[in-house]
Amino acid sequence: MNKQSEIVRQSLKRRYRKERRFRVLGLTAVSVGFLFLGFLLGDIVNKALPAFSSTEIRLSLPMDRGRLGLPDDSGIDAQMLSQVDWQGLIRKSLRQQFPELRKRKQKKQLYKLVSSGAEFELRDRVAAHPEWIGGPAREFWLKADDDVDTWYKLETRVSRISPLQSEILETLERDGRLRSVFNIGLFTHGDSREPEMAGIRGALAGSFWTLLVTLLLTLPIGIAAALYLEEFAPRNRFTDFIEVNINNLAAVPSIVFGLLGLAVFINFFGLPRSAPLVGGLVLALMTLPTIIISARAAIKSVPPSIKEAAYGLGASRMQVVFHHVLPLSMPGILTGAIIGMAQALGETAPLLMIGMVAFIVDIPQGIFDSATVLPVQIYLWSDSPERAFTALTSATILVLLGFLAIMNALAIFLRKHFERRW
Repeated sequence: MNKQSEIVRQSLKRRYRKERRFRVLGLTAVSVGFLFLGFLLGDIVNKALPAFSSTEIRLSLPMDRGRLGLPDDSGIDAQMLSQVDWQGLIRKSLRQQFPELRKRKQKKQLYKLVSSGAEFELRDRVAAHPEWIGGPAREFWLKADDDVDTWYKLETRVSRISPLQSEILETLERDGRLRSVFNIGLFTHGDSREPEMAGIRGALAGSFWTLLVTLLLTLPIGIAAALYLEEFAPRNRFTDFIEVNINNLAAVPSIVFGLLGLAVFINFFGLPRSAPLVGGLVLALMTLPTIIISARAAIKSVPPSIKEAAYGLGASRMQVVFHHVLPLSMPGILTGAIIGMAQALGETAPLLMIGMVAFIVDIPQGIFDSATVLPVQIYLWSDSPERAFTALTSATILVLLGFLAIMNALAIFLRKHFERRW
């Protein structure tokens, strides 16, 4: 008896040792995963921080009509302001601050300190305040070039700035004419060839219109298909064939849907390339199987006793489905729809195939305008040679991750808040 008890004790010790080793291995795997994730996020955040601030140079510019080249006895409109030589005014102000720079090469380096898009920014600012025209000279903070921005942000100040430009910037910094502010243009500007003028507003608008088309198509079609397959379709080979194909479509690579959209929507139907309409149609095809599967799972979770009770009270089949089954399964359906939208928001390959990789400066105003989306914008900027685009790429990744986190958090909230225990 004692021998048998000893055997049992030894067996239990071995079992407990194995459980402890397995627990340690599991915790180690989770810790390593979190470590790599933290390293990745930390690297992205570290690279993205410079994009959330921009460097500006303060210049004094005249506002009298004579120097602006505007007639004395006429009103001011946008067309007249567009004809003003704003770039010439900016360059003249720079020359006045550094009159000792007289050689052409020196002046050329001086002019490069201010962004090439500063003249348009200045024009828009004056157009918003026409009362400034005719008054005294005003001080304006204008965007600096991306090389200046990199020079100002880096402690080592290693950039493509020449020694002469570095001396000029140090003088501006001592005089309080150089500062760093929050880069609001990152969220209000469209794409640009100049990193300091580039923003993600166009990509945000394109993502919004594309996801709107996707949602309007996938939600009603996905719910209708799930209700039909679960509540109305007869069990035969045809419905089995449909179910198998829905499950297979959920595993098809996304680029295949891009090829399908290129062949059908663009080449056959002639819909415009790089439009949110086509992007939404392609993403709808891609996310529809996921939404149908999640909707069917939510419908299956409704207890049969609820349907039987409704039938017992004389409800018709349609009344049972739309008055009881659908409302009770809606939280699960919405959770699946949000997860499907999050998947669509992060897709790049199918949108590249339908031409949404184009360089788009204007902000899209509808589903037929040319547009791009956040993942494609990341792809475009990651391939740019300028150093400043690295920070913009990382900042856009953070914005995309933020939207994905919000959508997943919303899905978890809906599931927890409306979930019912049967």
